[in-house]
Amino acid sequence: MDIFISHERPEPLYAQIVEQVKEQIARGVLEPDEQLPSIRNLAKQLEVSVITTKRAYEELENEGLIYSVHGRGSFIRAQANNAKTEWLRLEFEKKLEAVLQEGRLLGLTANDIRLLIDVYLEEEETK
Repeated sequence: MDIFISHERPEPLYAQIVEQVKEQIARGVLEPDEQLPSIRNLAKQLEVSVITTKRAYEELENEGLIYSVHGRGSFIRAQANNAKTEWLRLEFEKKLEAVLQEGRLLGLTANDIRLLIDVYLEEEETK
C-alpha cells in the first residue's frame, strides 16, 4: 500500500491517509480482506505519530471500509466496493464542478451550460 502525505497540504495528515486508502479501494489496488500495515508500521513508514494512523484507521472502520481482528490487524471489508462507487461519484462531482467554474469564467450562463449538457447527453444516447 503506497501512501504519500504532505505537511504542505491543508488537510490533516490522518485525513490524507483516509482519502488515499479510499482511493486505493476504489481503484481496486486494495482488495477485500487484504491486510493493511499495522498502525505502528504505517506510522513509521509515513514518519507520523501512531495517534495519526490510529485516527485514520478508526475513521475508516467507522465508515465501514475496514475491520479489525484483535491480535491480527486491520483488513479491507468486503463491502468496501460500495465505497468505490461513492468515491468515483465524488471524483465525477469534483470534475463537474471544475468544468462549471470554467464555463462561468468563460461567461456562460446556467442556461447555456444546461443546453450544452443536454446536447452532449442527446448525442451520447444516439450512439
